[in-house]
Amino acid sequence: MTTEATPDEASGETTHQIRSLTVLPARREDIELHTADGLTLVGDLALPEDSEPSASLLTFHPLPTHGGFMDSHVYRKAAWRLPALANLAVLRFNTRGTSSPRGTSEGTFDGGDAERYDVAAAIELAEFRGLPRPWLVGWSFGTELVLKHGADPSVEGAILLSPPLHRATDEDLDRWAAFGKPLVVLVPELDDYLRPDEARRRFARVPQAEVIGVDGAKHLWVGEPAVARALNEIVAHVLPDHPLPLPTHWDGPLGDS
Repeated sequence: MTTEATPDEASGETTHQIRSLTVLPARREDIELHTADGLTLVGDLALPEDSEPSASLLTFHPLPTHGGFMDSHVYRKAAWRLPALANLAVLRFNTRGTSSPRGTSEGTFDGGDAERYDVAAAIELAEFRGLPRPWLVGWSFGTELVLKHGADPSVEGAILLSPPLHRATDEDLDRWAAFGKPLVVLVPELDDYLRPDEARRRFARVPQAEVIGVDGAKHLWVGEPAVARALNEIVAHVLPDHPLPLPTHWDGPLGDS
């Protein structure tokens, strides 16, 4: 854990600068998701330490055949920070056939088809656990899963990070248009697959879609400024009344990952 700590003379507590490996306090637990086609998927759930969450993020990771998994860094930092900084629940899990330090989910990668059962299992777990106001958050391949399989009446809306629109079709976009729930699309200026102008053209099929170009960012959201922008945008849309920007320092004890 890398933090820069300084004493706060007024409160007697230690102030930590929030860096890439900073873990803030939360209630954390390993969870399992069970799919309709009989698989067990592994994941974890981070909840605010001393309160019920105001809303919930169900995250879907980048392409597992290219290194994506539940610990992909934006999601790891979301789980480490947002329960404390924004009172959010954060669910992360490995889609079928994907491994991480948490373990390996059963099954094999199916290119986004059978993963429909993984999306449904995450939504069902949120319902079973009573996680409030669930939002789907997809990153890269995860955006394809959200667009293809995430239009469930129980969700509040979806946030997409770096959507490539490789597997998701115009038919999927039309389904989201008919669904009517909010769709927030964060598109890096320097993305490898889909850049802001083209994204605005493609997502014009979805009247409620808000396409936000992010200056200087790349597909993988590398660097603390890019991560901070992503997390601030997520909180801004999920909790419109929450103070922003999110703090860059934390007063008090840290948490455990």
